[in-house]
Amino acid sequence: MATVQFISSERRVKMVMIVMILSLGFFFSSSVEARMGIERQKLEVQKHLKRLNKPPVKTIKSPDGDIIDCVPVAHQMAFDHPFLRNHTIQMRPTYHPEGINFEENKIASSKSSKEKPITQLWHVNGRCSAGTIPIRRTKQADVFRASSVKRYGKKKHRSIPKPRSAAPDLINESGHQHAIAYVEGDKYYGAKATINVWEPKIQQSNEFSLSQLWILGGSFGEDLNSIEAGWQVSPDLYGDNNTRLFTYWTSDAYQATGCYNLLCSGFIQINSEIAMGASIFPTSGYRGSQYDISILVWKDPKEGHWWMQFGNDYVLGYWPSFLFSYLADSASMIEWGGEVVNSNPDGQHTSTQMGSGHFPEEGFSKSSYFRNIQVVDGSNNLRSPKGIGTFTEQSNCYDVQNGNNGDWGSYFYYGGPGKNPNCQ
Repeated sequence: MATVQFISSERRVKMVMIVMILSLGFFFSSSVEARMGIERQKLEVQKHLKRLNKPPVKTIKSPDGDIIDCVPVAHQMAFDHPFLRNHTIQMRPTYHPEGINFEENKIASSKSSKEKPITQLWHVNGRCSAGTIPIRRTKQADVFRASSVKRYGKKKHRSIPKPRSAAPDLINESGHQHAIAYVEGDKYYGAKATINVWEPKIQQSNEFSLSQLWILGGSFGEDLNSIEAGWQVSPDLYGDNNTRLFTYWTSDAYQATGCYNLLCSGFIQINSEIAMGASIFPTSGYRGSQYDISILVWKDPKEGHWWMQFGNDYVLGYWPSFLFSYLADSASMIEWGGEVVNSNPDGQHTSTQMGSGHFPEEGFSKSSYFRNIQVVDGSNNLRSPKGIGTFTEQSNCYDVQNGNNGDWGSYFYYGGPGKNPNCQ
């Protein structure tokens, strides 16, 4: 016969109290660990902000909410890089592509009567003096929007358009879509384009829309070198939907090296008038006034650094050649065009726009364009590219159409609305 054991009520109460104490201890322990984790993260963010935001000699408040710090050229973050500690700043390129005239730090060119004046919004409230550079101040909220402090200011891996392998699994895996023109099969020492500026609508804050040129070296594997410049709308990076000038670089396919703008050691800025990551103003309107910016990136044949020019007047600075492996010699591919992130919200294609948000066939003042696209050859001459190809992963979502004429040279229209009846 089985023996039944009874637990006294007093003992039962004691057991319940022990369980409650243990549970409370676990709860408080978890709560303390969580708070400590948050404090550690805050401390890490503060340390990173201190590295990014160098002491300014002057501060300018932009109408869009940005704070622009005027920082002495020699104090910018680039010089935190161990290889740049004793670097002598090159205040102008030794050589420039043939057909462009230098005067001081400016590149002079006759303006077409069709061009509209374009500037940066912070100029409304002031300018930085000679010997300083304007740096958009990074705020705590900017870093907290990133997945981690380490990933702040970096693109995700596999965001380069690879025309030769538009496999559906690659498209879905990367989440990035493109509409581009490109050239390959030669050695390239720079690229130029005049880019129509718009303010595309972004559906999700973790998505972006940009228009840029890519200067590429190496394979599309882990060793890819890339220099990039153009305009972008990126709520995650900047905290708003403004159209902003940007640059990017990487020497290992977006893994550990490189960043946007001046958010890591790399690009050395010398110009006191243009701020990387600052808003471009004004932007184009559908059936309205059209605004565009010119961007030129080229390799100085003597020093080997990659220089960047914005508009007709501003030489911004350079990427030192030691940052790169393949690009220390030359580029093997040039791309121009648009890119968006498609995060497939609710299982459907994003409605984030590329360019103007309209397809290429709509043409001028409705669709976005790149015009006067050129490459720099081995003789340091700007010339029209030969054998231009075009590429898009899903032409029903975003498309590209190229052409050539006397006024615009080699050009193309590109972009689209994303989600539509033919793109779900």
